[in-house]
Amino acid sequence: MTVHQLRRLGVLALALIGATALAGDGVNFKITNDGIVDIFVTVYDMNTRPRSIVVDHQRVNGFTTIPVSASADATGLANISWTAIGVDSRDRHCGHAVKRGLENDASVNVHVDSDCGP
Repeated sequence: MTVHQLRRLGVLALALIGATALAGDGVNFKITNDGIVDIFVTVYDMNTRPRSIVVDHQRVNGFTTIPVSASADATGLANISWTAIGVDSRDRHCGHAVKRGLENDASVNVHVDSDCGP
């Protein structure tokens, strides 16, 4: 191998190590209940196989924020889904969504804005 080829190989190895380190780090973000109704929230990490639960049916009071961490994908971003259900069983409402491409310090608003169904 020539010196030029060895340099290319070294740069490629460093790039792969950097990508692996980036993908292995967690992404820290915030979940915010953006309504006045207290809710139970579950957050799933979509970067793990099978999906893992990073928040498990946690009560989040109205207009309250909780810190969450999820694994990063190959680009260093978190991908999550969330479900929420109102605490009041007499007037049950639900919500859910998928959020992709979350960076550190991102904020995700959760809420219960629809009927839960049968």
